[in-house]
Amino acid sequence: MKLIDFYIRNRAEALQLTFEHIFLVLIATVAAAAVGIPVGILLTRRPGLARPVLAAANVLQTIPSLALFGFLIPLLGSYGIGRVPAIIALFLYGLLPIIRNTFTGISGVDPAVREAARGMGMTDWQMLTQVELPLAMSVMIAGVRVATVISIGTATIGAAIGAGGLGMYIFRGLRMSDNTLILAGALPAALMALGADFILGWIEKALSPGIKRESRKGLKWAVAIGAFAIASGLVLLNARGSRETGSGIVVVGSKDFTEQRILAELVAQTIEANTALKAERKFEFSGDLCHRAMLAGQMDVYVEYTGTAFTAILRHQPSTDPRAVYAQVKQEYESQFNLEWLDPLGFNNTFAILVRGADARRLKLKTISEASAYAPKWKAGFGQDFMSRADGYPGFAKTYGLRLAQAPLEMDLSLTYRALAGGQVDMIAGNSTDGLIDKLDLFQLEDDRHYFPPYEAAPVFRRSVLERYPEIREAIRLLAGKLADSDMRRLNYAVDGEKRDVREVVSEFLSTLGR
Repeated sequence: MKLIDFYIRNRAEALQLTFEHIFLVLIATVAAAAVGIPVGILLTRRPGLARPVLAAANVLQTIPSLALFGFLIPLLGSYGIGRVPAIIALFLYGLLPIIRNTFTGISGVDPAVREAARGMGMTDWQMLTQVELPLAMSVMIAGVRVATVISIGTATIGAAIGAGGLGMYIFRGLRMSDNTLILAGALPAALMALGADFILGWIEKALSPGIKRESRKGLKWAVAIGAFAIASGLVLLNARGSRETGSGIVVVGSKDFTEQRILAELVAQTIEANTALKAERKFEFSGDLCHRAMLAGQMDVYVEYTGTAFTAILRHQPSTDPRAVYAQVKQEYESQFNLEWLDPLGFNNTFAILVRGADARRLKLKTISEASAYAPKWKAGFGQDFMSRADGYPGFAKTYGLRLAQAPLEMDLSLTYRALAGGQVDMIAGNSTDGLIDKLDLFQLEDDRHYFPPYEAAPVFRRSVLERYPEIREAIRLLAGKLADSDMRRLNYAVDGEKRDVREVVSEFLSTLGR
């Protein structure tokens, strides 16, 4: 019932994400077929190329999708985020089954049939188009069938680079510890895969040798109707996207966790309420993709944290002086990237070392130093950022003399909260303003040795946008210093804990400020 209620409340967004998913799969699969089928045919004429070409296609399919995105982002430049790299990745994954099945299907045609065709005086082209392809068609469609199902499942990863699709719900559900959201993305993707497998299986059977002509006529009508329905949906999706672009539009982006969506929506609504401009929302980019999108001119503003910019982007050693960190980040972003930091919003979202609330109460724990005495019996799970950054685990363990029962488990940040609440680990590094802290009854240990640097949140704009629309600067100034740590945690809890809509939560908060 929760899932049905969710779809009813979010039917417009769910439909849009579904069509985005179909768009990614359809374009990638058609492109893979357009390349893979001719390559497969070529291999039947040049058998010596078959082994190396199929080996190369096989290698492409074994590259993990996130790693492939990592390679594509710098290669594609300004097209390195969004749908383009996602389509390229799905295209590469779809090549192997299509090439292999085309080669296998044509190579499997009975040699006696070929000899008969030659005896009738057919040219190689005539034999290919009138004999080999019709006989191999069902095997070739089986390859397209496999490529399509693979693409539908893999396309969910595209949400990590802003490509949209049903993966948006899955990633959002993992971050919010919300099974309904995960199912909202996973269920239609699974049904889509099953549906595509059934339809293409039917087409495969209908194209098998010996099927009556009447059945093939029905197949043509079914394919035509299906193609028309999908094309209509994609046209509507494209028309909607076209209306959201143009002059007077400010592209507001966010990283891929709840707080970032809230802050981006806060910036977007403030711009729309205090200027004549419209905000185009591009949310939930993973890693440093917001920064890359800003440099590529694909995004105009997002909210960044001083500590992240200082250590992860500018590669400086951590510093605990908030004013010095902000001043240096502001100066270097302007000189190196032509990006401008506006005034901080008021809160500091630093790393939070968390334990279960029940453990903290039972052991009377308040500080990290007190908890470190129990660490030799504990297991820890930390996000990839915390394990790899200069202000993360290595320095943290050294500062507190931390000795764990085993090496920390490195995992997705959103999953560390579930692991801690579920008893799989005993300590994690979360975010100090995260709403899941209250929702899951977790306890934040005090950083009594002041290891972690400041992470003050502030809007970062492309300077060209502020020069073109100077009214934005005055509008955003209304937010300066208005968000305390407690405010941010409350807003996060409203979304993560109470499952409220981000836009509604932000609108309500802005009304208390008088805009």
